[in-house]
Amino acid sequence: MKKTALYSWHEKAGAKIIDFGGYLMPVQYSGIIAEHRAVRTTAGLFDVSHMGNFYVKGVRAEEFLQSVTTNDLSKAEDGQAQYNLMLYPSGGIVDDLIIYRIDSETFFLIVNASNTQKDYAWLEQHVVQFEGVELEDHTDRLSLIALQGPLAIDILQRVFPTIDVEALGLFRFCDAPFHSSELIIARTGYTGETGVEICLSNDLALPLWEALYEAGRDHGIQPIGLGARDTLRLEMGYSLYGHEIDQDTNPLEARLKWVVKMNKGHFVGREACQQVELNLKRGVAGFTLEGRVLPRQHFKVYNADRQEIGSVCSGTLSPTLQLPVGTCSVLREYILPGTPILVEVRGVLHPGQIAALPFVKTSLG
Repeated sequence: MKKTALYSWHEKAGAKIIDFGGYLMPVQYSGIIAEHRAVRTTAGLFDVSHMGNFYVKGVRAEEFLQSVTTNDLSKAEDGQAQYNLMLYPSGGIVDDLIIYRIDSETFFLIVNASNTQKDYAWLEQHVVQFEGVELEDHTDRLSLIALQGPLAIDILQRVFPTIDVEALGLFRFCDAPFHSSELIIARTGYTGETGVEICLSNDLALPLWEALYEAGRDHGIQPIGLGARDTLRLEMGYSLYGHEIDQDTNPLEARLKWVVKMNKGHFVGREACQQVELNLKRGVAGFTLEGRVLPRQHFKVYNADRQEIGSVCSGTLSPTLQLPVGTCSVLREYILPGTPILVEVRGVLHPGQIAALPFVKTSLG
């Protein structure tokens, strides 16, 4: 098992540690519900250093990335990040990722922890067609810290008083000085709240974490584990690899058509997406259940006539709403909010309904 540069801090803080993506990571500290509510009301600090980090460099770097991703990188400016997907020729999803455009010849990629090796091998396989493009894996050299919540920017400004982070705008990033070195501050995150993700060298991770924690102490800041990270993203309806999206799911079937730019030219998986678009049969939707049952992945979903129409992708008890919520992949004729459904939990059919996403409003509106 690998450990992040912040592992000792988590251990001393009494975090419950689990294996996640090959790393020993904190799943919770004070408790998932308390941590979730801290992010929704004040601010939370996340160690997400297990995520994979790649650099793609060269005169043809953009051309290469355009050929293996679905979004249109030509629309991104220097200093702008873009949510993206990599597909197999079948249209199934290799991974979802964030691409940071540093300049026209330098791109920084953040990928899912559990897919890091697979993603790098996939990129290596295709980069050989683009002479001069360099692919570098910096996963073991870099740390990633997320600061999220309504008070996140106020806390950050205490540590970086000369950087006007709020003026960056969403999905923008900038360099910032810290301890005679530099790091990257990006207006990104996966909680639906105001916040940033900060990429920096491993040796700077602990000093920055402690500086942010101290700056947010009187704001009620809390360290946040993977448990609350999942409930936060689920309340927003954000996709998680292995749940809403995977190698067998086409993005058009998973509420991700907006990330697939068919008119940008060829990319791996484009033809498969075109075929699915002609005959779209399934979709991912939110749902709520009555009572206090917990919907889990793969539980079967039925219509009001008890005919099977799909399955649960993700489910939890929403800490904000105090209701069972989830996402499900169902036949498209059932994705309209308000449609009654039944979810099978331990052999019992529980009533619920399709719900609009996101489930909650946040500091980002």
